[in-house]
Amino acid sequence: MANKVGEKGQVVIDKAIRDRLGIGPGWLAIQRIVDDHVEIYFITPEHNRSLAGSLAEYVTEETKNLSWDEIRHRAWAAAAADQEGIVTEAHDSRS
Repeated sequence: MANKVGEKGQVVIDKAIRDRLGIGPGWLAIQRIVDDHVEIYFITPEHNRSLAGSLAEYVTEETKNLSWDEIRHRAWAAAAADQEGIVTEAHDSRS
């Protein structure tokens, strides 16, 4: 997979590599020198696709009518209760 360096220093990333890594237009290429070669890391661009519906499976009839603050408060309270239960169970098993 050898490619020539272009007049402006550009190098083409082989299609097989782009496909395997999912690299597409707009990705950021981070380059660094390591010993006697160059390493390139790719960072995905920010997207502007809608995330609406991505949490739909977690919405219940009860949560449909709650504010985000109330949902967050209840989630933290449930997580704290779960954590307390884990600590209590571990403590009880030693007695």
